[in-house]
Amino acid sequence: MTKFRLTFVFLAICAASARAADIPVTIYADAGYPPYSYEKDGKPAGLYYEIVRAAFARMRGYKIDVQAVPWKRGMALIRSGAGFALYPPYLNTKDEPWTWPYSLPLYEERVAAVCRKDVLAAKPRKRWPEDFYGLTIGNNAGFIVGGEAFEKAVRAGSLRVEEGKDSATNILKLGMKRIDCYINDRVSIQWTLNQLKAEGKYDEGGAHAELAEATVIAVEQGFLGFTDRDNGKFTYKSDFVRQFDTIIYQMKRTGEIDNIARGFFKTH
Repeated sequence: MTKFRLTFVFLAICAASARAADIPVTIYADAGYPPYSYEKDGKPAGLYYEIVRAAFARMRGYKIDVQAVPWKRGMALIRSGAGFALYPPYLNTKDEPWTWPYSLPLYEERVAAVCRKDVLAAKPRKRWPEDFYGLTIGNNAGFIVGGEAFEKAVRAGSLRVEEGKDSATNILKLGMKRIDCYINDRVSIQWTLNQLKAEGKYDEGGAHAELAEATVIAVEQGFLGFTDRDNGKFTYKSDFVRQFDTIIYQMKRTGEIDNIARGFFKTH
């Protein structure tokens, strides 16, 4: 066997060994939060998927699989320590102490309250949550987006929360007057409403109520959140977080994340 062939075989064996040594990692993604994170044709999709996919492609030593699951299930996996990481939680160590650490922020969102126009015509509803007392507010199952004053108002019975499994479910409930308002990221609400209209599932002003934004509740950021309940099971966590954050920092510094967002919203 020639020296060239021996070298080639050696390099091939080394490459195969390196691939074999890659650690398999499962990352969970919210399956019902379009356009940021959702499931399409059985696969993960959305802006956050585009961002993390670009970052994961540059990481070394890992074979990463992204699985879209309902948000409550994903959070339960993180809470129990069975799941390694989930995107895109907001930073909330008070209500979700099992999520730690968080990655660098991936993207900025604006949480808004969107209501039926007849609800908004009854009285001005700009102060959150005081102007919404007495109403039924829709929320995605497992989401904590209304803020501390909102949670206190719910516990006091000043307003009521009704959960739906995803954005489309809540918007349809809003249109059928089963809830008065719905809280979520404003882009997600508008994107989902447009999709429902395009599919002939929402007849605004006809079979379904007309909607309008009442107020912006908060500006939040989405993260990749890791479990803090694994008791050392994921021995590679610190290296994974370090690599991921380094790459996200570089993507932000070069404007790549902004470019991904512009391209995504242009084609979706």
